[in-house]
Amino acid sequence: MFERGKTYHRRTDLHARFGGNGQSGIAPCGEHPYVFLFTAPAGEQYGYQDTWLSAIQFSYTGEGQVGDMEMSRGNRAIHQHAADGRELHLFEKTDRSGYYQYLGQFRYVSHELRRGSDVDGDDRSQIVFTLELVE
Repeated sequence: MFERGKTYHRRTDLHARFGGNGQSGIAPCGEHPYVFLFTAPAGEQYGYQDTWLSAIQFSYTGEGQVGDMEMSRGNRAIHQHAADGRELHLFEKTDRSGYYQYLGQFRYVSHELRRGSDVDGDDRSQIVFTLELVE
């Protein structure tokens, strides 16, 4: 459905067609069995540190900018995607405003709790997911 390496406009190509919150980094689609995940280098200023762990595994920081992250809303959507019959699709921000490159379909492997900072610089618990590329 999506082509790995292709660039998509978030608002018109993704949310207008499939739904999901256009502001959140984790956007479950209401009418379609997809959970869109978005990553961007600017996320580091909010305490997110998303990165490739290997050629097929990606470390993705859960949602929530202030206080401890909880296994609810978008974080739950990642954790429970297989049980809920949903696919995880990961996109990375490009230099062009509103455009994201498709990194592929992923599956949840595991998660861990780490200590980190929130947007205000306060210490908090973060949920960090390990996702694996679906070939």
